[in-house]
Amino acid sequence: MNAFKSVLPLSLLALAGCSVLGGGQRDPITLYSPQVQVAPDPAWPMVDFSLVVARPNATRLVDSPRITVRPVPGELQVYQHASWAQPSTDIVLDAILRTLEDSGRIHAVASSEAGIRADYRLVTDIRRFESDYGGGAQPSVVIEINAKLVHYRDQRVVAARTFLHSEAVGGTEVARVTDTFERALGVITRDIVGWVLGSGQQDRLSPPPPVAVPRRNG
Repeated sequence: MNAFKSVLPLSLLALAGCSVLGGGQRDPITLYSPQVQVAPDPAWPMVDFSLVVARPNATRLVDSPRITVRPVPGELQVYQHASWAQPSTDIVLDAILRTLEDSGRIHAVASSEAGIRADYRLVTDIRRFESDYGGGAQPSVVIEINAKLVHYRDQRVVAARTFLHSEAVGGTEVARVTDTFERALGVITRDIVGWVLGSGQQDRLSPPPPVAVPRRNG
C-alpha cells in the first residue's frame, strides 16, 4: 500500500486530518509529538539581554499538522494516517523556547504572544520541514530555517543566517521518520540557540551604530 497521500486542496486537507476520536474514521491517525531536549553547550555565553521569540512563518502546508514527504523531486505529498500533534511552526517555536529557557544562559525569554517588551526579537521562517527521498530508496529528514535577530527598539537586523540540517532516516517507516525529525530538530535548535546567544551578546558589547546627522544646505 502506498504510504503517501497526494497533497489535497487545503479545505479537503483539513477534513482529511479530522480527529481520530470521531466515529466516522475507518483508519485511525497516529499522532507524533517530538520531544526535543538540548543540553546547553559550555561554549554558549551568559547573556544580559531579554528576548522574545516570534512564532515562525511558513507556507500554509508546512504550518499544519501534516507530515510532508517529497517522494520524487518536485512533488510534495503527506504521509497517510499520520500527523504531528501540533503544527510544525509550534513544534519549532516550543523547541527554541524550551532550549533557551533551560539553558541557564538567559534570564528573560518569552514568546512574542506574551506581550512583553524585550531587547531583541527572534524572527524565523521555516523553509523546509519534510522527509525527502532525493531520488533514493530511503528518505532523509530536511529542516531549513532562516533566522533574523532584530533589535527591538530600532528594528535593526543584528544578524541573519539560514540553518540547514539533513539526516538520513535509515528506513521508510513513519515512526522512523518522526524519530529522525526529533533528532534533526535537536541539532538545528542547538545551532540556532547558540547563534542567538552569541550574536545578541556581541551586539550588546559593540559600540552603538552611528546616528546619521542631516546635512544643512548652505
